[in-house]
Amino acid sequence: MSTKQEDSRGLVSERLASELRRDILDGRLAPGTRLGEVALAERFDVSRGPVRAALNLLNEIGIVTIVPNSGARVRVIGREDAQALYEVRAALEGEVAMLAAQKAGAETARRLRDLLGQHAGEIRARPDGAYLQTGGDRDFHLVIAEMAANPILERYLSRDLYPQLALLRVKHRNVRGRGAEALREHERIAAAIADGDPEVAGLLMRRHIRNSWTALEAQLSETEEDRT
Repeated sequence: MSTKQEDSRGLVSERLASELRRDILDGRLAPGTRLGEVALAERFDVSRGPVRAALNLLNEIGIVTIVPNSGARVRVIGREDAQALYEVRAALEGEVAMLAAQKAGAETARRLRDLLGQHAGEIRARPDGAYLQTGGDRDFHLVIAEMAANPILERYLSRDLYPQLALLRVKHRNVRGRGAEALREHERIAAAIADGDPEVAGLLMRRHIRNSWTALEAQLSETEEDRT
């Protein structure tokens, strides 16, 4: 195969991976759904090779599980893996918050204030709901990761960790009443970052992640009880 053909196939597999990732994280392909190569090849009107490559890409970032002689499925994240993800998240995001505080500039406070002001309006409209963010420059945690100005940390969080957390939330979208509480925690973290206080920013971020895990763990327990 020529280099040009390889590049073309790679672009196709990346496009398929992007579309499937969106379907998974938006909940259109639920955890446990089988991802058959033949069906996907027919859906996208491509051969099975790019489909297989796309599924491997999604397996690498942790949102698809591939079992030999069984095929691929949307990953189901169990309690043990969920807790491990949150432990890693607390460690990394605590460091990110500290770095963001160390590098805070004149625009930091304004940018965070504007962002959280938008979130506050959304939460007022759904006071008992979860704190759902739309990603990109509207996501508090991604914005803090960008402010930390550490490309390795930002790439790991955005490419590897956050998709797994988003998949976990697909099944547990409505952590009741968490929205307003999470916003207050974000506001305290933002204030510490804007003040250039890395120790407090890191402490508050780690506490925020632990609180998020506690709320999610309670919902995981309720779901398990519903199945018994």
